[in-house]
Amino acid sequence: MDDATRADGMVKGLARPGQENRRRRAQEDRVTPRVRMADVARLAKVAPATVSRVLRRPDIVSEETRSRVLQAIRDLHYVPDMVAGSLASNRTGIVAMIVPTLTGSIFAETAAGTASVLRARGYELLLGNSGYDAVEEEELVKALLSRRPDGFILTGSQHTKGTRTMLRQAGIPVVETWELPARPIDMAVGFDNRAAARAIIEFLASRGYRRIAMIARPAGTGTRNDQRIQGYGDAVAALDLPDGLLFPSGEDSALRGGAVSIGLVLSARPRIDAVFCADDIHALGALFECGRRGRSVPGDIALAGFGDFDVAAEATPSLTTVRVPGPDIGRRAAERVLARLDGQATVEEPAVQDLGFAVIPRESA
Repeated sequence: MDDATRADGMVKGLARPGQENRRRRAQEDRVTPRVRMADVARLAKVAPATVSRVLRRPDIVSEETRSRVLQAIRDLHYVPDMVAGSLASNRTGIVAMIVPTLTGSIFAETAAGTASVLRARGYELLLGNSGYDAVEEEELVKALLSRRPDGFILTGSQHTKGTRTMLRQAGIPVVETWELPARPIDMAVGFDNRAAARAIIEFLASRGYRRIAMIARPAGTGTRNDQRIQGYGDAVAALDLPDGLLFPSGEDSALRGGAVSIGLVLSARPRIDAVFCADDIHALGALFECGRRGRSVPGDIALAGFGDFDVAAEATPSLTTVRVPGPDIGRRAAERVLARLDGQATVEEPAVQDLGFAVIPRESA
């Protein structure tokens, strides 16, 4: 091969300057260098350790420094490598929580209260929905524990043996909420459902109502429901009220169940002058049905609910009910998990914490 041929081959193998620039720009568009903690620290003019503290313990960093670091994170679109951090600290920065439903505003408020406390400390909430099913809850516990949460929050105290065993073996803080179990898995934050039901019946009796019925889901469908039925029975016996006036709601929809059950009350026991429903949704269903039948509330029959959901105060007439501290339960549960993780829990603090309840008189009774 002569020199001319070799030179021609070399020229053919070289990229033209325009092609090379376009190729370089395409590669740069596809591959952007990953922003690191050191880049954030440099822009915020702090040490990398300060950036780490802002991400994991923002409460211990001054507001001015925290704001500067957070602005640098936003400007650089920095995504923290929490996996690397969790390997170093043996913490994932996640707390798991299971609620029975996401459709009820009260449980959403509890979860929101939990999330607000956790986020202020650099933790995130991992949420599951059990659908009021203990077996489904056990499967969720197994799935969530595989994510290695630093703590766990449950709703209620009725769990399968498998759930209790897995959580005890996990060696992490566990808080049961909405009830006051005699033997909690670890800790509990809630209120006395039985005493609250008794209190609303005593309130109705103090208003002059004597023939007081109760609408609730069938006994055995949940500990909180059962405790409210027991509280109703306690008050009926203590006040010497007519008994045998418990009307089980077998409908899947609480709203529909309240309507069907109040229909039975009005047809079978027309002399009943007040009805207590185990939750506000049943009470609202009963209220709507009374309206459809032309029955005045509270003129013909008084109604009371349980929970003080958002709609209770807005109904016409507004609903007498029991207010429970849903958001406070969520916040306090998170605080107890964090205190345990920080090693600040004391032996003097009770394992089971009662946040109380309040009867809220309104127009319906």
